[in-house]
Amino acid sequence: MTAQQSSTAPVGSGEDQFPAGAQVFVRDEVWLVRNSARTEHDGAKVDVVGVSDFVRDQEAVFFTGLDTIELIDPRRTKLVRDESSNFRRSRLFLEAVLRKTALPQSERRLALADSFLLDPLPYQRRPAELALSGRNLRPRLLIADVVGLGKTLEIGLTLAELIRRGRGERILVVTPQHVLEQFQHELWTRFAIPLVRLDSVGIERIQREIPAGRNPFTYFKRVIVSIDTLKNTDQYKHHLERINWDAVVIDESHNLINRGSLRNQLAQILAPRTDALILASATPHNGDAKSFAELIGLLDPAAIRDPEHYRAEDIEHLFIRRTKVSPEVREQMKGQWADRGPSESVRCAATPAEEKIFEELAAVWLPGEGGTSVSSVPLFPYTLLKSFLSSHAALKATVGARIKTLEKKDEPTATRAELAALHTLQQLAEPMTEADSAKFTALVEQLRAIGVGPKSDARVVVFSERVQTLEWLRTVLPAALGFRGRAAEESTRVMHGGLSDEQQMQCVEDFGLADNPVRVLLTGDVASEGVNLHRQCHQLIHYDVPWSLIRIEQRNGRIDRYGQAHQPQFRALILMSEVEGAKDDTVVAERLLDREDQAHRALGTAEAVTGLYRAEAEEKSLIQDLLRGRTVDESLDARRTEAEADAAMDDFLADFFGSVGAPEPSPENGDPEGAHEGSGAAAGSGSTGPGNAAVPRLFTSTAEFLDEALREVFPDATSSLDLHRDTESGLLSFRPPTDLVHRLKALPLDYVREQRLRERLLVTFNRRLAEHSLKRARESSTSSWPEISLLTDLHPVVEWLTDKVLVRLGRQEALIITADVPEPTYLVQGAYSNALGRPTVVKWMGVTRDGTVDDDMVGLLRRSGVGPTMANPQRHDQPASVLEAGIPDALAAAEHFLDRHRDAWDEPLRKPIDEYKARLGDWEQPTLAGERTKKSLASLADSLLTTGRPLMRVLAVLVPDPEAPAPPPTA
Repeated sequence: MTAQQSSTAPVGSGEDQFPAGAQVFVRDEVWLVRNSARTEHDGAKVDVVGVSDFVRDQEAVFFTGLDTIELIDPRRTKLVRDESSNFRRSRLFLEAVLRKTALPQSERRLALADSFLLDPLPYQRRPAELALSGRNLRPRLLIADVVGLGKTLEIGLTLAELIRRGRGERILVVTPQHVLEQFQHELWTRFAIPLVRLDSVGIERIQREIPAGRNPFTYFKRVIVSIDTLKNTDQYKHHLERINWDAVVIDESHNLINRGSLRNQLAQILAPRTDALILASATPHNGDAKSFAELIGLLDPAAIRDPEHYRAEDIEHLFIRRTKVSPEVREQMKGQWADRGPSESVRCAATPAEEKIFEELAAVWLPGEGGTSVSSVPLFPYTLLKSFLSSHAALKATVGARIKTLEKKDEPTATRAELAALHTLQQLAEPMTEADSAKFTALVEQLRAIGVGPKSDARVVVFSERVQTLEWLRTVLPAALGFRGRAAEESTRVMHGGLSDEQQMQCVEDFGLADNPVRVLLTGDVASEGVNLHRQCHQLIHYDVPWSLIRIEQRNGRIDRYGQAHQPQFRALILMSEVEGAKDDTVVAERLLDREDQAHRALGTAEAVTGLYRAEAEEKSLIQDLLRGRTVDESLDARRTEAEADAAMDDFLADFFGSVGAPEPSPENGDPEGAHEGSGAAAGSGSTGPGNAAVPRLFTSTAEFLDEALREVFPDATSSLDLHRDTESGLLSFRPPTDLVHRLKALPLDYVREQRLRERLLVTFNRRLAEHSLKRARESSTSSWPEISLLTDLHPVVEWLTDKVLVRLGRQEALIITADVPEPTYLVQGAYSNALGRPTVVKWMGVTRDGTVDDDMVGLLRRSGVGPTMANPQRHDQPASVLEAGIPDALAAAEHFLDRHRDAWDEPLRKPIDEYKARLGDWEQPTLAGERTKKSLASLADSLLTTGRPLMRVLAVLVPDPEAPAPPPTA
């Protein structure tokens, strides 16, 4: 809804003197009424939110007994003549109002999807379509697409559509710390949605700058923060409990499941304090139906009646899941995403020093059938084995830590044998160097074969589970590859969970910059979730292999993902031993690699193979089965059989994974036909394609609007803004004025500083140029932020100019336009709202003095010749006062028209709300807290229905040219 809509109700009339959604004028500012109530002593209490620039988005409470609260009355609209050339001022003003008016609830289709820096992939639009479909009470959704499909882009599209509907002013994005900048980068460069990064350093900086006690999360409207920072609920709980969000996004949301954990507590605080909630995870559950029900309960507490017995169709309106082999993804990605190569096992024959350790492990720690391990802890021998299969450096660390633990025990005699065995291992591992490591020799050979070296741009990501292995490789690998001096230091980067969030983000950014000297990224599994490593890399080596299919898949997904320009290549170093009974990498790792590859090609995901759905659970289960004497294949097959036999699991999770590869949903799932009669725009007036929202537009494009707005607001832009235009490329370059610089505070701080945006902005509507600038930034050695940004409808420059156009007309003023009309025609905006003040139906109308209503204002303007080529004759035969006298009758006719059609327009909105309330009525709640939740949801459902009278506004009046020839008489 535009900032200047108002009610037609006479001031002071009726009991509801200040209806929700009405505009009021208090203390020289315009405010939007959220709700009002009578008080005993101070008159009406009016809860409002600021609309005009100085108080925008500020919440306040006024009392009629203490303040003068003026309900803005459109019947008092003052008409002023437009003397501008081609009526440019009027056309710009009308377009600005159209742009600033939020799309109504009745418009379910996407309005902006075609305007961003994205490939046109329908599968990436479907989450936004589902969120807006009305099948759920609020825009709440779990995006469960598997690794690499572009969940961040799907989130960006959804947020953009919420912003266009006035439901995305306050946004909080919560991600793991190592993907903060990556997520922030994608939302700005692709969608022009700025998020201020509040890592631990950022929050401390803001708290130093703002007044004591001020909530840091109110300082910026749209922020991104790491879950590792926010999960400290003791520190931030009181701040989070005092703020409501329009939209909250939680990435890697499977980490929220464990009840009682800090992450779970954070989710429980945020979920009820936001309208839209988007959860994202490629592995959204732990194999337990009850735990998954808890995750779904964050989206809708009433979605599942029995958390132990439910089916996928019970919650299909709340989640969406596809894989790379799903038909819609496979067909749409043809030629854009190469199929991955096979997982190649690189077998390495153990060196003599390694064989001695294999002998010791087989004889003392992991003896064959009938043997007894020296360790009193059954799983510890496998911890030793996995450390050794990683590296001798990791083995030494594990052995040393265990020795310290045992030496602290009160009964050293009980552990004497184990301590002796540990010291033996320590003596065997201590003298080993890289020359004694078969894997290291093979790694160097593989890297050279790939082309990694001082004179090559080839890049590789090398994974290891052990920090000691990563740190050891960093010290010995560069020299083995021929790097010397400073080049040796710069060529290799290590990333693991022990680094700060800023260090981790810097590792990811540097690896993605083509000109950066880093060639090998040595990383732990901290990079296996959510991190993009595919920009400059399509080669991945598992130095050691995790004993989990899920973890292998997550690692591979770092380079096998949407946007990968080359075929992803995977290698795994497999250490082999000739010692009888030795459990080398051929026993476990090689079999897991093969099974993951089979599952990926057949199903698009390996998560369902074991039925455990968690990497930690997979590894623990496998080790237990190895202790029982099972092989890897027997273990995997047995776990899957057990899962399929579990009735509770079969109720839901089988359906969940059974939907993988299913065809696209029917139209009512995403784009319900017939649900848009109240969209407020005639078919074709601004629509950009089939299935897109019919958004009314007076200008043919945002580029045309911005071009004319610049000429109107800054007629001397060449000097005042130092504006330069490149007509061939479409590049605009200018010096931002002070008020625009103030808005740039919302942009990523690194981006503003690195690109010196306070001094000069480079923007364009040319998508190819913007894409080239983004690609060039990734080839830079200094910054991944592009110097040229794409101008979308959401871009701060477009919003700034739109506001500049609006404020050029005084409050409650409308323009007089000479047009090809037979009689004065009033252009009126009418909008119904719900109790939350959000528009449910918006109509743009032309009303004549005899009460005839045309509900296609844009079509009327075009038929009347209102456009860039129209002349302004500046001839008038009716005083403004005469035209103003007709405003009350025009408003009354428009309201009567709206009232006659209200029920028909309301029907698509009422139906899903009534269905939800019916389901809610069947939801039995045995606890008092549950009953309170039920009442709260019922109240929320009621608040979404259209309420009260429509809010009306006069935008302009079309008058005939007094000297125009009279139209021929009609027969």
